[in-house]
Amino acid sequence: MTKADLVSKISEKLGIEKGDVQATIETFMEEVKTSLESGDNVYLRGFGSFIIKTRAEKTGRNISKNTTIKIPAHNIPAFKPAKVFVEGVKTNVDVK
Repeated sequence: MTKADLVSKISEKLGIEKGDVQATIETFMEEVKTSLESGDNVYLRGFGSFIIKTRAEKTGRNISKNTTIKIPAHNIPAFKPAKVFVEGVKTNVDVK
């Protein structure tokens, strides 16, 4: 499902103009991004959490030059689904 598909579904279900739904989704995503960039996690009960994960420093390899490089410790955004969400996917989606 793409963002456009999501906008269409929400617009149909709620009877709201697509432009308003688009603006709401864009604002939601911007607020999540802003919160994570400022170091704050976002918790949505029953859905999941947008969190910041810290990756430790590690040594990587440049295979084409056969050299090692040091990859510094860094933070990345991540999503951790709620248990209810995980169980719903486990029980409702067939394994491919």
